[in-house]
Amino acid sequence: MPVTHLSRILFAAVAIAFATLGSLPALAGPYEDAIAQFARDSFSDTEDAIGKLVASGNPRAAVIITALQDGKLYADPDSTAAFIKADDGKIANAATGDAVGALPAKATLVRLNNKLRRAVSSAMAGLTLLSPDLDKPIQAAQSVFKSHDDTMLETVEAALKAEKNAAAKQAFAEARAAILLFKQGASDADKLDAIAVIKARGDREAMALLTGVPAGQSAAVTSGIAAAKAAIERNLAMWSMVQNAWYGLSLGSVLLLAAIGLAITFGVMGVINMAHGEMVMLGAYTTFVVQETIRTSYPALFDYSLLIAVPLAFLVAGATGVLIERSVIRFLYGRPLETLLATWGLSLILQQAVRTIFGPTNREVGNPSWMSGAFELGQITITYNRLWILCFTLAVFVLLLAMLRYTALGLEMRAVTQNRRMAASMGIATSRVDALTFGLGSGIAGIAGVALSQIDNVSPNLGQSYIIDSFMVVVFGGVGNLWGTLVGAFSLGIANKFLEPFAGAVLAKIAILVLIILFIQKRPRGLFALKGRAVEA
Repeated sequence: MPVTHLSRILFAAVAIAFATLGSLPALAGPYEDAIAQFARDSFSDTEDAIGKLVASGNPRAAVIITALQDGKLYADPDSTAAFIKADDGKIANAATGDAVGALPAKATLVRLNNKLRRAVSSAMAGLTLLSPDLDKPIQAAQSVFKSHDDTMLETVEAALKAEKNAAAKQAFAEARAAILLFKQGASDADKLDAIAVIKARGDREAMALLTGVPAGQSAAVTSGIAAAKAAIERNLAMWSMVQNAWYGLSLGSVLLLAAIGLAITFGVMGVINMAHGEMVMLGAYTTFVVQETIRTSYPALFDYSLLIAVPLAFLVAGATGVLIERSVIRFLYGRPLETLLATWGLSLILQQAVRTIFGPTNREVGNPSWMSGAFELGQITITYNRLWILCFTLAVFVLLLAMLRYTALGLEMRAVTQNRRMAASMGIATSRVDALTFGLGSGIAGIAGVALSQIDNVSPNLGQSYIIDSFMVVVFGGVGNLWGTLVGAFSLGIANKFLEPFAGAVLAKIAILVLIILFIQKRPRGLFALKGRAVEA
Protein backbone atom coordinates (compact mmCIF):
# COMPACT_ATOMS: atom_id res chain seq x y z
CA MET A 1 0.00 0.00 0.00
CA PRO A 2 1.43 3.36 -0.93
CA VAL A 3 2.48 5.65 1.82
CA THR A 4 0.00 8.26 0.66
CA HIS A 5 -2.96 5.88 1.09
CA LEU A 6 -1.67 4.78 4.50
CA SER A 7 -1.45 8.40 5.66
CA ARG A 8 -4.98 9.05 4.51
CA ILE A 9 -6.29 6.00 6.37
CA LEU A 10 -4.50 7.01 9.60
CA PHE A 11 -5.80 10.57 9.32
CA ALA A 12 -9.35 9.29 8.84
CA ALA A 13 -9.03 6.97 11.87
CA VAL A 14 -7.79 9.79 14.08
CA ALA A 15 -10.62 12.05 12.89
CA ILE A 16 -13.19 9.33 13.63
CA ALA A 17 -11.67 8.80 17.09
CA PHE A 18 -11.87 12.51 17.94
CA ALA A 19 -15.42 12.70 16.68
CA THR A 20 -16.36 9.71 18.80
CA LEU A 21 -14.74 11.23 21.90
CA GLY A 22 -16.50 14.51 21.25
CA SER A 23 -19.87 12.77 21.12
CA LEU A 24 -19.36 11.10 24.52
CA PRO A 25 -20.83 12.86 27.57
CA ALA A 26 -18.32 14.86 29.56
CA LEU A 27 -17.16 13.34 32.81
CA ALA A 28 -18.99 15.13 35.66
CA GLY A 29 -18.42 15.23 39.40
CA PRO A 30 -20.88 15.73 42.31
CA TYR A 31 -20.75 19.51 41.89
CA GLU A 32 -21.67 19.40 38.20
CA ASP A 33 -24.31 16.69 38.79
CA ALA A 34 -25.92 18.83 41.48
CA ILE A 35 -26.20 21.83 39.15
CA ALA A 36 -27.67 19.67 36.39
CA GLN A 37 -30.38 18.39 38.76
CA PHE A 38 -31.79 21.91 39.19
CA ALA A 39 -32.91 21.77 35.55
CA ARG A 40 -35.28 18.81 36.16
CA ASP A 41 -37.87 21.05 37.83
CA SER A 42 -38.53 18.52 40.58
CA PHE A 43 -38.66 19.32 44.29
CA SER A 44 -37.00 16.01 45.18
CA ASP A 45 -34.19 16.57 42.63
CA THR A 46 -33.69 20.11 43.93
CA GLU A 47 -33.42 18.80 47.49
CA ASP A 48 -30.92 16.18 46.37
CA ALA A 49 -28.97 18.87 44.48
CA ILE A 50 -28.74 21.02 47.61
CA GLY A 51 -27.27 18.12 49.58
CA LYS A 52 -24.75 17.36 46.82
CA LEU A 53 -23.67 21.01 46.64
CA VAL A 54 -22.96 21.09 50.38
CA ALA A 55 -21.07 17.80 50.19
CA SER A 56 -19.01 18.91 47.17
CA GLY A 57 -17.06 21.47 49.17
CA ASN A 58 -16.91 23.74 46.11
CA PRO A 59 -16.42 27.39 47.12
CA ARG A 60 -19.28 28.43 44.79
CA ALA A 61 -21.78 26.18 46.58
CA ALA A 62 -22.67 28.94 49.05
CA VAL A 63 -23.17 31.44 46.19
CA ILE A 64 -25.55 29.09 44.36
CA ILE A 65 -27.59 28.19 47.45
CA THR A 66 -27.84 31.87 48.40
CA ALA A 67 -29.14 32.65 44.91
CA LEU A 68 -31.66 29.80 45.27
CA GLN A 69 -32.77 31.19 48.64
CA ASP A 70 -33.14 34.71 47.19
CA GLY A 71 -35.11 33.58 44.12
CA LYS A 72 -32.32 34.39 41.67
CA LEU A 73 -31.37 30.89 40.42
CA TYR A 74 -32.55 29.82 36.94
CA ALA A 75 -32.03 26.49 35.15
CA ASP A 76 -32.15 25.55 31.45
CA PRO A 77 -33.59 22.07 30.71
CA ASP A 78 -31.86 21.84 27.32
CA SER A 79 -28.29 22.52 28.44
CA THR A 80 -28.89 21.47 32.11
CA ALA A 81 -26.96 24.61 33.08
CA ALA A 82 -27.90 26.95 35.92
CA PHE A 83 -27.69 30.74 35.91
CA ILE A 84 -27.77 33.50 38.53
CA LYS A 85 -29.61 36.72 37.76
CA ALA A 86 -28.30 39.65 39.84
CA ASP A 87 -30.36 42.62 41.02
CA ASP A 88 -28.90 44.80 38.26
CA GLY A 89 -30.06 42.27 35.62
CA LYS A 90 -26.62 40.81 34.84
CA ILE A 91 -26.52 37.07 34.19
CA ALA A 92 -23.75 34.72 35.32
CA ASN A 93 -23.15 31.00 34.88
CA ALA A 94 -23.85 29.50 38.30
CA ALA A 95 -21.19 26.81 38.03
CA THR A 96 -18.29 29.04 37.00
CA GLY A 97 -19.39 32.60 37.76
CA ASP A 98 -18.62 33.68 34.17
CA ALA A 99 -20.79 36.42 32.71
CA VAL A 100 -23.49 35.36 30.23
CA GLY A 101 -25.15 37.64 27.70
CA ALA A 102 -28.73 36.52 28.32
CA LEU A 103 -30.77 33.71 29.82
CA PRO A 104 -31.60 30.82 27.46
CA ALA A 105 -35.13 30.95 26.12
CA LYS A 106 -36.33 27.95 28.13
CA ALA A 107 -34.56 28.85 31.40
CA THR A 108 -36.98 29.03 34.35
CA LEU A 109 -36.73 30.02 38.01
CA VAL A 110 -35.88 27.09 40.30
CA ARG A 111 -38.94 26.65 42.52
CA LEU A 112 -39.00 26.19 46.29
CA ASN A 113 -41.59 24.87 48.72
CA ASN A 114 -41.60 25.03 52.53
CA LYS A 115 -39.65 21.80 52.87
CA LEU A 116 -37.00 23.03 50.46
CA ARG A 117 -36.77 26.38 52.23
CA ARG A 118 -35.92 24.55 55.45
CA ALA A 119 -33.37 22.48 53.53
CA VAL A 120 -31.84 25.65 52.08
CA SER A 121 -31.61 27.26 55.54
CA SER A 122 -29.97 24.14 56.94
CA ALA A 123 -27.57 24.01 54.01
CA MET A 124 -26.58 27.63 54.50
CA ALA A 125 -26.04 27.02 58.21
CA GLY A 126 -23.93 23.97 57.37
CA LEU A 127 -21.79 25.89 54.90
CA THR A 128 -21.41 28.73 57.41
CA LEU A 129 -20.40 26.31 60.17
CA LEU A 130 -17.57 25.09 57.97
CA SER A 131 -16.49 28.59 56.90
CA PRO A 132 -12.82 29.49 57.50
CA ASP A 133 -13.91 32.92 58.77
CA LEU A 134 -14.07 32.45 62.56
CA ASP A 135 -16.95 34.85 63.24
CA LYS A 136 -19.34 33.18 60.81
CA PRO A 137 -19.14 29.64 62.30
CA ILE A 138 -19.71 31.02 65.82
CA GLN A 139 -22.77 32.99 64.67
CA ALA A 140 -24.08 29.95 62.81
CA ALA A 141 -23.55 27.74 65.88
CA GLN A 142 -25.49 30.22 68.00
CA SER A 143 -28.29 30.14 65.43
CA VAL A 144 -28.36 26.35 65.60
CA PHE A 145 -28.39 26.56 69.41
CA LYS A 146 -31.62 28.56 69.21
CA SER A 147 -33.26 26.47 66.47
CA HIS A 148 -31.92 23.07 67.69
CA ASP A 149 -32.50 21.68 64.16
CA ASP A 150 -31.60 17.98 64.34
CA THR A 151 -30.74 17.88 60.62
CA MET A 152 -27.64 19.89 61.51
CA LEU A 153 -26.31 17.33 64.01
CA GLU A 154 -23.82 15.65 61.67
CA THR A 155 -22.51 18.96 60.37
CA VAL A 156 -22.13 20.36 63.89
CA GLU A 157 -20.32 17.24 65.09
CA ALA A 158 -17.98 17.35 62.08
CA ALA A 159 -17.25 21.01 62.72
CA LEU A 160 -16.70 20.27 66.44
CA LYS A 161 -14.10 17.61 65.66
CA ALA A 162 -12.27 19.79 63.13
CA GLU A 163 -12.31 23.07 65.06
CA LYS A 164 -9.21 24.18 66.97
CA ASN A 165 -10.33 27.58 68.26
CA ALA A 166 -11.61 27.35 71.85
CA ALA A 167 -14.46 29.87 71.43
CA ALA A 168 -15.76 28.23 68.26
CA LYS A 169 -15.40 24.77 69.80
CA GLN A 170 -17.49 25.88 72.79
CA ALA A 171 -20.16 27.29 70.47
CA PHE A 172 -20.30 24.02 68.51
CA ALA A 173 -20.53 21.99 71.74
CA GLU A 174 -23.46 24.12 72.92
CA ALA A 175 -25.21 23.78 69.54
CA ARG A 176 -24.76 20.01 69.67
CA ALA A 177 -26.13 19.91 73.22
CA ALA A 178 -29.23 21.86 72.16
CA ILE A 179 -29.88 19.47 69.28
CA LEU A 180 -29.48 16.36 71.45
CA LEU A 181 -31.72 17.74 74.18
CA PHE A 182 -34.62 18.09 71.73
CA LYS A 183 -33.80 15.14 69.47
CA GLN A 184 -36.31 12.30 69.44
CA GLY A 185 -34.65 9.02 70.33
CA ALA A 186 -31.57 10.52 71.99
CA SER A 187 -30.48 8.53 75.04
CA ASP A 188 -30.88 9.84 78.59
CA ALA A 189 -27.10 9.84 78.96
CA ASP A 190 -26.72 12.10 75.91
CA LYS A 191 -29.48 14.41 77.18
CA LEU A 192 -27.94 14.63 80.65
CA ASP A 193 -24.58 15.51 79.11
CA ALA A 194 -26.35 18.12 76.98
CA ILE A 195 -28.04 19.60 80.07
CA ALA A 196 -24.64 19.91 81.75
CA VAL A 197 -23.25 21.84 78.76
CA ILE A 198 -26.27 24.15 78.63
CA LYS A 199 -26.13 24.68 82.40
CA ALA A 200 -22.47 25.71 82.08
CA ARG A 201 -23.50 28.36 79.55
CA GLY A 202 -25.74 29.86 82.24
CA ASP A 203 -27.35 32.76 80.37
CA ARG A 204 -30.95 33.70 79.54
CA GLU A 205 -30.85 31.84 76.22
CA ALA A 206 -29.86 28.69 78.08
CA MET A 207 -32.75 29.22 80.49
CA ALA A 208 -35.17 29.73 77.57
CA LEU A 209 -33.92 26.57 75.89
CA LEU A 210 -34.38 24.46 79.02
CA THR A 211 -37.83 25.94 79.59
CA GLY A 212 -38.87 24.99 76.06
CA VAL A 213 -38.01 21.28 76.40
CA PRO A 214 -41.26 19.36 75.74
CA ALA A 215 -42.88 17.34 78.48
CA GLY A 216 -42.72 13.56 78.62
CA GLN A 217 -39.01 13.26 79.39
CA SER A 218 -37.68 10.58 81.71
CA ALA A 219 -37.47 11.24 85.44
CA ALA A 220 -33.70 11.61 85.29
CA VAL A 221 -33.84 14.15 82.44
CA THR A 222 -36.68 16.10 84.09
CA SER A 223 -34.76 16.24 87.37
CA GLY A 224 -31.61 17.33 85.55
CA ILE A 225 -33.48 20.12 83.75
CA ALA A 226 -34.98 21.39 87.03
CA ALA A 227 -31.59 21.41 88.75
CA ALA A 228 -29.98 23.19 85.79
CA LYS A 229 -32.72 25.85 85.71
CA ALA A 230 -32.31 26.50 89.44
CA ALA A 231 -28.54 26.87 89.02
CA ILE A 232 -28.97 29.23 86.05
CA GLU A 233 -31.48 31.34 88.00
CA ARG A 234 -28.93 31.76 90.80
CA ASN A 235 -26.25 32.61 88.25
CA LEU A 236 -28.48 35.18 86.54
CA ALA A 237 -29.39 36.75 89.89
CA MET A 238 -25.71 37.15 90.72
CA TRP A 239 -24.91 38.68 87.32
CA SER A 240 -27.92 40.98 87.66
CA MET A 241 -26.40 42.33 90.87
CA VAL A 242 -23.07 42.79 89.11
CA GLN A 243 -24.81 44.61 86.25
CA ASN A 244 -26.61 46.90 88.71
CA ALA A 245 -23.31 47.58 90.46
CA TRP A 246 -21.75 48.54 87.11
CA TYR A 247 -24.69 50.82 86.32
CA GLY A 248 -24.26 52.34 89.78
CA LEU A 249 -20.55 52.96 89.19
CA SER A 250 -21.38 54.50 85.83
CA LEU A 251 -23.99 56.81 87.37
CA GLY A 252 -21.63 57.55 90.27
CA SER A 253 -18.88 58.63 87.86
CA VAL A 254 -21.29 61.06 86.19
CA LEU A 255 -22.39 62.44 89.58
CA LEU A 256 -18.78 62.76 90.74
CA LEU A 257 -17.77 64.62 87.60
CA ALA A 258 -20.73 66.99 87.95
CA ALA A 259 -20.28 67.51 91.71
CA ILE A 260 -16.52 67.70 92.14
CA GLY A 261 -16.32 71.32 91.01
CA LEU A 262 -19.23 72.24 93.26
CA ALA A 263 -17.46 70.61 96.21
CA ILE A 264 -14.47 72.91 95.71
CA THR A 265 -16.42 76.17 95.48
CA PHE A 266 -18.82 75.21 98.25
CA GLY A 267 -16.00 74.11 100.53
CA VAL A 268 -13.62 77.04 99.99
CA MET A 269 -16.08 79.89 99.49
CA GLY A 270 -19.25 78.67 101.19
CA VAL A 271 -21.19 79.71 98.09
CA ILE A 272 -24.28 77.77 97.02
CA ASN A 273 -23.82 78.13 93.26
CA MET A 274 -27.15 77.41 91.55
CA ALA A 275 -25.52 78.22 88.18
CA HIS A 276 -23.13 75.27 88.49
CA GLY A 277 -25.30 73.17 86.17
CA GLU A 278 -25.00 75.87 83.51
CA MET A 279 -21.21 75.51 83.61
CA VAL A 280 -21.79 71.87 82.72
CA MET A 281 -24.08 73.00 79.90
CA LEU A 282 -21.43 75.41 78.56
CA GLY A 283 -18.93 72.55 78.40
CA ALA A 284 -21.39 70.42 76.45
CA TYR A 285 -22.09 73.21 73.95
CA THR A 286 -18.35 73.82 73.57
CA THR A 287 -18.07 70.17 72.55
CA PHE A 288 -20.88 70.69 70.03
CA VAL A 289 -19.15 73.73 68.50
CA VAL A 290 -15.82 71.88 68.28
CA GLN A 291 -17.44 68.90 66.54
CA GLU A 292 -19.36 71.11 64.11
CA THR A 293 -16.15 72.92 63.18
CA ILE A 294 -14.33 69.63 62.66
CA ARG A 295 -17.21 68.14 60.63
CA THR A 296 -17.27 71.07 58.23
CA SER A 297 -13.56 71.84 57.93
CA TYR A 298 -11.43 68.97 59.27
CA PRO A 299 -13.47 65.72 59.14
CA ALA A 300 -10.37 63.55 59.49
CA LEU A 301 -9.91 64.89 63.04
CA PHE A 302 -13.33 63.80 64.30
CA ASP A 303 -11.93 61.02 66.50
CA TYR A 304 -9.84 63.66 68.28
CA SER A 305 -12.77 66.06 68.80
CA LEU A 306 -13.21 65.25 72.50
CA LEU A 307 -9.50 65.63 73.19
CA ILE A 308 -9.69 69.08 71.61
CA ALA A 309 -12.93 69.95 73.41
CA VAL A 310 -11.72 69.12 76.95
CA PRO A 311 -9.22 72.03 77.37
CA LEU A 312 -11.50 74.42 75.47
CA ALA A 313 -14.49 73.53 77.66
CA PHE A 314 -12.35 74.06 80.77
CA LEU A 315 -11.28 77.49 79.54
CA VAL A 316 -14.78 78.61 78.47
CA ALA A 317 -16.51 77.46 81.66
CA GLY A 318 -13.61 78.56 83.88
CA ALA A 319 -13.50 82.04 82.37
CA THR A 320 -17.26 82.35 82.77
CA GLY A 321 -16.91 81.29 86.41
CA VAL A 322 -14.22 83.88 87.12
CA LEU A 323 -16.36 86.56 85.44
CA ILE A 324 -19.38 85.60 87.58
CA GLU A 325 -17.33 85.63 90.79
CA ARG A 326 -15.69 89.00 90.06
CA SER A 327 -18.86 90.72 88.84
CA VAL A 328 -21.54 89.31 91.18
CA ILE A 329 -20.58 86.87 93.89
CA ARG A 330 -17.74 88.83 95.54
CA PHE A 331 -20.26 91.44 96.61
CA LEU A 332 -22.48 88.87 98.31
CA TYR A 333 -20.10 86.95 100.60
CA GLY A 334 -21.68 86.33 104.00
CA ARG A 335 -25.20 86.56 102.57
CA PRO A 336 -25.98 82.97 101.51
CA LEU A 337 -29.64 83.51 100.63
CA GLU A 338 -28.87 86.42 98.33
CA THR A 339 -26.01 84.47 96.77
CA LEU A 340 -28.36 81.55 96.10
CA LEU A 341 -30.96 83.83 94.46
CA ALA A 342 -28.31 85.67 92.41
CA THR A 343 -26.74 82.48 91.04
CA TRP A 344 -30.19 81.08 90.30
CA GLY A 345 -30.94 84.22 88.28
CA LEU A 346 -27.60 83.83 86.48
CA SER A 347 -28.51 80.25 85.59
CA LEU A 348 -31.71 81.48 83.90
CA ILE A 349 -29.76 84.17 82.02
CA LEU A 350 -27.21 81.61 80.77
CA GLN A 351 -29.94 79.19 79.68
CA GLN A 352 -31.74 81.90 77.74
CA ALA A 353 -28.48 83.07 76.13
CA VAL A 354 -27.80 79.54 74.90
CA ARG A 355 -31.39 79.23 73.60
CA THR A 356 -30.92 82.48 71.68
CA ILE A 357 -27.61 81.41 70.14
CA PHE A 358 -28.17 77.69 69.50
CA GLY A 359 -31.96 77.32 69.66
CA PRO A 360 -34.11 75.40 72.14
CA THR A 361 -33.81 71.99 70.49
CA ASN A 362 -31.32 69.26 71.32
CA ARG A 363 -27.99 69.38 69.51
CA GLU A 364 -26.24 66.33 68.15
CA VAL A 365 -22.86 65.44 69.60
CA GLY A 366 -21.40 62.28 68.11
CA ASN A 367 -19.33 59.53 69.67
CA PRO A 368 -15.79 59.05 68.32
CA SER A 369 -15.09 55.53 67.10
CA TRP A 370 -13.14 54.67 70.25
CA MET A 371 -16.18 55.49 72.41
CA SER A 372 -18.71 53.59 70.29
CA GLY A 373 -19.97 50.06 70.81
CA ALA A 374 -19.92 47.68 73.75
CA PHE A 375 -18.42 44.40 74.87
CA GLU A 376 -19.53 41.47 77.00
CA LEU A 377 -17.88 40.64 80.30
CA GLY A 378 -19.40 37.46 81.66
CA GLN A 379 -23.15 38.08 81.56
CA ILE A 380 -22.98 41.88 81.66
CA THR A 381 -22.72 44.44 78.87
CA ILE A 382 -20.27 47.32 79.19
CA THR A 383 -20.48 50.24 76.78
CA TYR A 384 -17.24 51.93 75.82
CA ASN A 385 -18.56 55.46 76.38
CA ARG A 386 -19.51 54.72 80.01
CA LEU A 387 -16.20 52.95 80.61
CA TRP A 388 -14.21 55.88 79.22
CA ILE A 389 -16.24 58.36 81.29
CA LEU A 390 -15.45 56.36 84.45
CA CYS A 391 -11.74 56.33 83.62
CA PHE A 392 -11.83 60.02 82.70
CA THR A 393 -13.58 60.93 85.97
CA LEU A 394 -11.03 59.06 88.07
CA ALA A 395 -8.19 60.74 86.13
CA VAL A 396 -9.69 64.19 86.78
CA PHE A 397 -10.09 63.31 90.46
CA VAL A 398 -6.47 62.19 90.77
CA LEU A 399 -5.17 65.30 88.97
CA LEU A 400 -7.27 67.55 91.19
CA LEU A 401 -5.95 65.85 94.33
CA ALA A 402 -2.39 66.28 93.07
CA MET A 403 -3.03 69.96 92.31
CA LEU A 404 -4.43 70.61 95.80
CA ARG A 405 -1.52 68.79 97.46
CA TYR A 406 1.52 69.81 95.41
CA THR A 407 0.83 73.31 94.02
CA ALA A 408 0.92 76.74 95.66
CA LEU A 409 -2.69 77.41 94.65
CA GLY A 410 -3.74 74.11 96.21
CA LEU A 411 -1.98 75.00 99.46
CA GLU A 412 -3.67 78.40 99.54
CA MET A 413 -7.09 76.86 98.80
CA ARG A 414 -6.70 74.38 101.66
CA ALA A 415 -5.61 77.16 104.01
CA VAL A 416 -8.58 79.36 103.11
CA THR A 417 -10.94 76.40 103.47
CA GLN A 418 -9.73 75.60 106.99
CA ASN A 419 -9.41 79.17 108.36
CA ARG A 420 -9.98 82.13 106.06
CA ARG A 421 -8.94 84.82 108.62
CA MET A 422 -5.74 83.08 109.56
CA ALA A 423 -4.88 82.57 105.87
CA ALA A 424 -5.45 86.27 105.21
CA SER A 425 -3.26 87.22 108.17
CA MET A 426 -0.48 85.05 106.68
CA GLY A 427 -0.49 87.12 103.50
CA ILE A 428 -2.72 84.96 101.29
CA ALA A 429 -4.87 87.07 98.98
CA THR A 430 -8.17 85.38 99.76
CA SER A 431 -10.09 87.33 97.11
CA ARG A 432 -7.70 86.03 94.42
CA VAL A 433 -8.04 82.49 95.81
CA ASP A 434 -11.82 82.83 95.70
CA ALA A 435 -11.79 83.90 92.06
CA LEU A 436 -9.38 81.15 91.00
CA THR A 437 -11.28 78.56 93.05
CA PHE A 438 -14.57 79.53 91.45
CA GLY A 439 -12.92 79.42 88.04
CA LEU A 440 -11.40 76.00 88.78
CA GLY A 441 -14.71 74.56 89.96
CA SER A 442 -16.52 75.99 86.94
CA GLY A 443 -13.82 74.68 84.59
CA ILE A 444 -14.16 71.16 86.00
CA ALA A 445 -17.93 71.47 85.50
CA GLY A 446 -17.21 72.36 81.85
CA ILE A 447 -15.12 69.20 81.53
CA ALA A 448 -18.06 67.29 82.99
CA GLY A 449 -20.18 68.73 80.17
CA VAL A 450 -17.81 67.21 77.60
CA ALA A 451 -18.32 63.78 79.14
CA LEU A 452 -22.08 64.18 79.61
CA SER A 453 -22.49 65.18 75.96
CA GLN A 454 -21.66 61.57 75.09
CA ILE A 455 -24.50 60.05 77.13
CA ASP A 456 -27.15 62.77 77.41
CA ASN A 457 -28.98 65.29 75.24
CA VAL A 458 -27.12 68.56 74.72
CA SER A 459 -29.81 71.15 75.44
CA PRO A 460 -30.17 74.38 77.46
CA ASN A 461 -31.63 72.31 80.32
CA LEU A 462 -28.75 69.84 80.51
CA GLY A 463 -27.29 71.20 83.74
CA GLN A 464 -30.62 71.25 85.57
CA SER A 465 -30.72 67.46 85.42
CA TYR A 466 -27.63 67.18 87.62
CA ILE A 467 -27.60 70.19 89.95
CA ILE A 468 -29.82 68.67 92.68
CA ASP A 469 -27.94 65.36 92.57
CA SER A 470 -24.65 67.25 92.75
CA PHE A 471 -25.72 69.08 95.91
CA MET A 472 -26.86 65.79 97.47
CA VAL A 473 -23.46 64.24 96.73
CA VAL A 474 -21.58 67.19 98.24
CA VAL A 475 -23.72 67.34 101.39
CA PHE A 476 -23.70 63.57 101.88
CA GLY A 477 -19.94 63.20 101.35
CA GLY A 478 -18.94 66.22 103.43
CA VAL A 479 -18.71 69.82 102.26
CA GLY A 480 -15.36 70.63 100.68
CA ASN A 481 -13.93 67.10 101.05
CA LEU A 482 -12.97 65.51 97.74
CA TRP A 483 -12.72 62.00 99.15
CA GLY A 484 -16.15 62.44 100.66
CA THR A 485 -17.45 63.56 97.25
CA LEU A 486 -15.95 60.44 95.65
CA VAL A 487 -17.47 58.06 98.20
CA GLY A 488 -20.77 59.94 98.22
CA ALA A 489 -21.12 59.92 94.42
CA PHE A 490 -20.47 56.19 94.02
CA SER A 491 -22.56 55.30 97.09
CA LEU A 492 -25.57 57.25 95.85
CA GLY A 493 -25.13 55.96 92.30
CA ILE A 494 -25.03 52.31 93.36
CA ALA A 495 -27.87 52.72 95.88
CA ASN A 496 -30.02 54.40 93.24
CA LYS A 497 -29.50 51.60 90.70
CA PHE A 498 -30.27 48.88 93.25
CA LEU A 499 -33.48 50.64 94.30
CA GLU A 500 -34.73 51.35 90.76
CA PRO A 501 -35.81 47.75 89.94
CA PHE A 502 -38.04 47.68 93.02
CA ALA A 503 -39.32 51.25 93.32
CA GLY A 504 -38.88 52.80 89.88
CA ALA A 505 -36.64 55.72 88.89
CA VAL A 506 -38.70 58.50 90.53
CA LEU A 507 -39.41 56.73 93.81
CA ALA A 508 -35.78 55.62 94.00
CA LYS A 509 -34.63 59.26 93.88
CA ILE A 510 -37.18 60.20 96.53
CA ALA A 511 -36.02 57.33 98.75
CA ILE A 512 -32.39 58.41 98.34
CA LEU A 513 -33.31 61.99 99.29
CA VAL A 514 -35.16 60.81 102.41
CA LEU A 515 -32.21 58.62 103.42
CA ILE A 516 -29.82 61.56 103.02
CA ILE A 517 -32.04 63.78 105.17
CA LEU A 518 -32.11 61.15 107.91
CA PHE A 519 -28.35 60.68 107.62
CA ILE A 520 -27.68 64.43 107.89
CA GLN A 521 -29.75 64.49 111.08
CA LYS A 522 -27.19 62.14 112.63
CA ARG A 523 -24.06 63.51 110.89
CA PRO A 524 -24.66 67.14 109.89
CA ARG A 525 -21.16 67.48 108.40
CA GLY A 526 -21.51 64.45 106.11
CA LEU A 527 -19.40 61.33 105.81
CA PHE A 528 -16.03 63.12 105.92
CA ALA A 529 -16.18 66.42 107.77
CA LEU A 530 -13.44 68.99 107.19
CA LYS A 531 -11.28 69.87 110.18
CA GLY A 532 -10.03 73.34 111.06
CA ARG A 533 -10.65 76.01 113.65
CA ALA A 534 -12.91 78.07 111.42
CA VAL A 535 -14.78 75.02 110.17
CA GLU A 536 -15.34 73.63 113.65
CA ALA A 537 -16.40 76.94 115.12
